[in-house]
Amino acid sequence: MGRTPVKLLAQDEPAPFAVEQADGGSAFFITCDHAGRRLPRRLGRLGLAEAEFERHIAWDIGASEVARRLGRALDAFTIHQIYSRLVIDSNRDPSVESSIATVSEDTEIPGNRGLTEEERQARAREIFWPYHDRIAAELDRRARAKRDTEVIAVHSFTPVFKGIARPWHAGVLYNHDPRLAHILKQLLEAEDGLVVGDNEPYAVGDLTDYSIPVHGEKRGLPHVEIEIRQDLIAEATGQGSWAQRLARLLPEAYRRMKQAAA
Repeated sequence: MGRTPVKLLAQDEPAPFAVEQADGGSAFFITCDHAGRRLPRRLGRLGLAEAEFERHIAWDIGASEVARRLGRALDAFTIHQIYSRLVIDSNRDPSVESSIATVSEDTEIPGNRGLTEEERQARAREIFWPYHDRIAAELDRRARAKRDTEVIAVHSFTPVFKGIARPWHAGVLYNHDPRLAHILKQLLEAEDGLVVGDNEPYAVGDLTDYSIPVHGEKRGLPHVEIEIRQDLIAEATGQGSWAQRLARLLPEAYRRMKQAAA
């Protein structure tokens, strides 16, 4: 008889994702890979003090609420990963060693050191793949129905990284296809003097990212990853303001992209 696989989540623990507007009528399709900071009970606190889970190393501060409000405003399918990126990064291929961080920024993650391959596979099997399988299933369904779909990935970033201040209010990220991102950047820059990064403070890449390369590029769907500086969306007022702004600008960006392609 084969060995019973390592089980990560207990039966009474929640699924790794939450969906809102499951039957949303919008062409927009919103993902939030680092929405939550929950940990499976089996992992304890990964050897970290509770205060560490208030930081960016655990989740994208403010991103989930922006994505939620944006999804409601657009009537868009919205999916959130509710477990912390410290369990496994849902925007990085599980085959990459750094998908389970042993150091995040300058912080050691004791509970992620010395994992067996079986333990790594359990995190991918129970956290990473259910989230991405749900995304893929919904995109397959929309493709069969011949529905227009634009993939919008919502993230947030720290105002300061390793002592260096970041000047951008937001950034638009992409890999090989900048069409939607560049139009959205132009629209954002016309808003109240915003400083908008072009693949800043991060750039999407095949080895460092998963959601946009796999669910956007490989399917040939229009897409953009939006990064918002965390001090702008840490509270409800900023979250609402940014959601309203994006709900207004994203449809215009997509309209202009289709017009340019006509």
